[in-house]
This record gives sequence, structure tokens and C-alpha cells, in this order.
Amino acid sequence: MVLQNKKIIVVGGTSGIGWAATKKFIEEGAQVVSIGKQHDESEEASISGLTTIYADARKEETILNAIQVCLDTYHGFDGLFHVAGGSGRAFGDGPLHEMSLEGWEKTFELNATSVMLSNKAAIQFFLKNSKGGAIVNLASVLASHPSPTFFSTHAYATAKAAVIGLTKASAAYYAKDNIRINVLSPGLVETPMSKRASENVEIMHFINTKQPLDGGRNGKANDLSSMAALLLSDQANFITGQNICIDGGWSVTEGKHP
Repeated sequence: MVLQNKKIIVVGGTSGIGWAATKKFIEEGAQVVSIGKQHDESEEASISGLTTIYADARKEETILNAIQVCLDTYHGFDGLFHVAGGSGRAFGDGPLHEMSLEGWEKTFELNATSVMLSNKAAIQFFLKNSKGGAIVNLASVLASHPSPTFFSTHAYATAKAAVIGLTKASAAYYAKDNIRINVLSPGLVETPMSKRASENVEIMHFINTKQPLDGGRNGKANDLSSMAALLLSDQANFITGQNICIDGGWSVTEGKHP
């Protein structure tokens, strides 16, 4: 078990990719504090080694409280997986010429500011206690490989690019402190957030050629869990500052439009 005795916080760990990762980490021997929303996949779950906090990842006190809960409950804090984020369409995200200021600001708050807050708090803890640690953030393949016909939320893509930039800059700065920071960039993954795309026949025909691995399909939340677990484990103690695309081939495939 690669995470034996590790104490991990998962921000956005109660649904979709985060919930799959939370369960994987526990299977690999970790104890997990999961931050998320109420009324989601984990609400009825009772798993040994899991403590759930329902709170807003955009609030600075949320991650500070989670670290304290992790210390009080599991007597340590070793790693962070930040998954929380989401679409800004409802706020007015879209192509740049149509985007509202609210769409821009709220999408950034949800997808970039929340990452800054969680990473900052984790790094402050590691530095204060003179210990190494591991952080894995979640971006999107859209940050570096746009797909304009069907995926044109420009604030979202820019916010995820900011996550990659923050990850690389901070990984470089804190490598001397043995703090490792990496980022995963998934393609289209089957989650509640991707429902719009997953129910669109034209988009699914496109995904079949844009993500051709395994017969051409949406990603699954579990496709990311093993890599996240590896990067949080001691097996990855010489890996930092990397952006790993888990995208079924999206980033290297042209794709065909109907």
C-alpha cells in the first residue's frame, strides 16, 4: 500500500474525481480528511479512516480548519490533493467576447483562488514544522490544448492554466524544502460537472476520436486516482513540478468533428 500511514487532505473529496481519490487513498493505507459539499456521493458513506468536512473551499478558514482536524484526528498531515473547482458557465463564462466580468471573477475564485489558499496553508504547515510534504493539484487539458468547437469557456481554461503556473512556480521555489508539488490535467471525465458534454451526441462522437484510448470514451474518475496516490507517496520522492495529462490521448490527437 503506497500511502500506508499517510495523512492526506482532499479538497473537493466528496464527489466525482475527489471521491474516487478519497476511496483509493484509504485503500492504499492513508487516513483522509475530505472537504466537500453536502448532498453528494459521500454523504451516506461510513468508511474507516475518513473524516468529512462540509465547507466552502473558497474560504481561507476552510483549509486551516481541515489541517487542524487532520492533526487532531490522525496526528499528522503529509499531503494535499486539491480537486475542488468547476464550470463557470452559470456565472457568465464563455468565449471571451461574450464573457461577463462576474463569470471571469467567480470562475477564477472557484478554480484558482481556492487552489492558492489550500496550497499556501499546506506549505506554511510544512515549513513551520520543518518537514517535507506532497501536493497534487488538478488542472485541465483545456489549459494547454484548447478545443474551441465544443469547449469554449475561456475563463475556466485560463484559471486552470493559472493552476499549472502556480504549481510549477511553487514547486521550483520549495524544492529545497523537500516539498513536492505536481499537477494532473485530465481530459473529459465522467463527473457531475461534465454532464452537459456527456449527454450531447455530437460531443461524444468528437470525444470518441479526441480521446481514442480504450476504445474512445470519457475518462473515469478512477483513471486519475492511482496517479494522484503515486505522486503523494514516497515512491515519487524525486518528482516535482510536473504537469501530467491523463486525457485518453486528447493532447496528442487531432479529433474529428461530425
